[in-house]
Amino acid sequence: MSMIAAFYGGKSILITGATGFLGKVLMEKLFRTSPDLKVIYILVRPKAGQTLQQRVFQILNSKLFEKVKEVCPNVHEKIRAIYADLSQNDFAISKEDMQELLSCTNIIFHCAATVRFDDTLRHAVQLNVTATRQLLLMASQMPKLEAFIHISTAYSNCNLKHIDEVIYPCPVEPKKIIDSLEWLDDAIIEEIAPKLIRDWPNIYTYTKALGEMVVQQESRNLNIAIIRPSIVGATWQEPFPGWVDNINGPNGLIIAAGKGFLRALKATPKAVADLIPVDTVVNLMLAVGWYTAVHRPKSTLVYHSTSGNLNPCNWHKMGVQVLATFEKIPLERAFRRPYANFTSNNFTSQYWNAVSHRAPAIIYDCYLRLTGRKPRMTKVMNQILRTASMLEYFINRSWEWSTYNTEMLMSELSPEDQRVFNFDVRQLNWLEYIENYVLGVKKYLLKEDMAGIPEAKQHLKRLRNIHYLFNTALFLIVWRLLIARSQMARNVWFFINSPLKTSPTPTIHLWQHTYSQLKRMSCPHSSTVTTSSPNSHLLTKFALSKVISFLSTN
Repeated sequence: MSMIAAFYGGKSILITGATGFLGKVLMEKLFRTSPDLKVIYILVRPKAGQTLQQRVFQILNSKLFEKVKEVCPNVHEKIRAIYADLSQNDFAISKEDMQELLSCTNIIFHCAATVRFDDTLRHAVQLNVTATRQLLLMASQMPKLEAFIHISTAYSNCNLKHIDEVIYPCPVEPKKIIDSLEWLDDAIIEEIAPKLIRDWPNIYTYTKALGEMVVQQESRNLNIAIIRPSIVGATWQEPFPGWVDNINGPNGLIIAAGKGFLRALKATPKAVADLIPVDTVVNLMLAVGWYTAVHRPKSTLVYHSTSGNLNPCNWHKMGVQVLATFEKIPLERAFRRPYANFTSNNFTSQYWNAVSHRAPAIIYDCYLRLTGRKPRMTKVMNQILRTASMLEYFINRSWEWSTYNTEMLMSELSPEDQRVFNFDVRQLNWLEYIENYVLGVKKYLLKEDMAGIPEAKQHLKRLRNIHYLFNTALFLIVWRLLIARSQMARNVWFFINSPLKTSPTPTIHLWQHTYSQLKRMSCPHSSTVTTSSPNSHLLTKFALSKVISFLSTN
């Protein structure tokens, strides 16, 4: 019998961010392992013309919840959607709904956050800091609350090289920032933002660090724990491998590479790709919720959900496996054949962006204009490059995260709980996981039919032939220009096309003429300035003299 699964039976659970990637997987796992739980409250707001009930219906009728309906047929009755807006005071929750939440909630999983790296400081502080503060105030008024689990990020302190499972102080108190944003206008906020975030790479990581400080300061007598996942990726095992439903993080890069848009990336190949499967994070969250409620630690414990320190995989290994998978299961309607080149050099990166990204996009847009269609490729390519540039900080560095609390928790679990709520990333087979990841992007995110794989492979063959044809034409054009402008190129061309056996003498004369040209170029008293080294000239002379000697004897 699973102690963790039994613990959540009969509980009323509040989940913020339940419509997000992590929140959906959390709900699925709860319903599948603890179908006798009482209710899950989710804070939702209408979106794209859909009502709260329509959004819930859409979530529950997705592929993710197929297994849940077998063990919990009345799952629709166990979800209570409550209108809320985290950017408003008291979340704009009605008085009746608020009273129900305060009197019934047993466990809170706070997953809601803005994960945009380029978000404004005002909006990010509102969602990642102020909303956390308000939720803690609500939690302090819940008499039945047993645990408050706050989901942060392993990169909240990425300005450090080694990160322990502790809450680090920020240079400015969160309360001062919250108060300042109430009266400062947007122009001033955007001007002071770079000075506030200092050595944090973006607004997201900075505000998540502030959110952790708020948790520490506003915890009062609550049983609180913080979980810090790294880059959250597709499911590893549950409910099935490879499920993913958003383009955040590596998902967008995988699509861009598979479609042939992104062929070069500024990344350190040996840097650790600290990816963590979403079901691993969810299993840790549920285990932490049980441990926090039952054992009631005296202080706020921080748990790292990372892979780099236990089972590292670098970006080069990941890129190779992604490309190998695309050879077997290519994406449909690719722009070019998938290819990836990693470089950490700025100049090389700019070169590849110009040659492999922007130039093909401009050429294709010209083709669209000539055929009477609206050009779009340059805009798409600029957006991809902008996204890749925002990720450069994380794919060019490696961090060391301690995992003492996570390993301690693992040792506290029974063998059955270790199986049902497995968060031991050391068991992860990266090659198998990445292949399932790419397959999941194709099936669940892009919704491509697997029956179309043969046609996708034929399309890649056509792209390969076009690539070869284009390169051949480009080579011939460049060579023709060289022949027209260079006597040496003409000599080489005539040598290649002249039959050695029938008329060796003209060929010898041509090589002798070429040799004399090279000799004049390498002469130290020549007026022509060259960048070659003396040893290079001697080697050239020696090689050409051997060629002439060989031709003379044959």
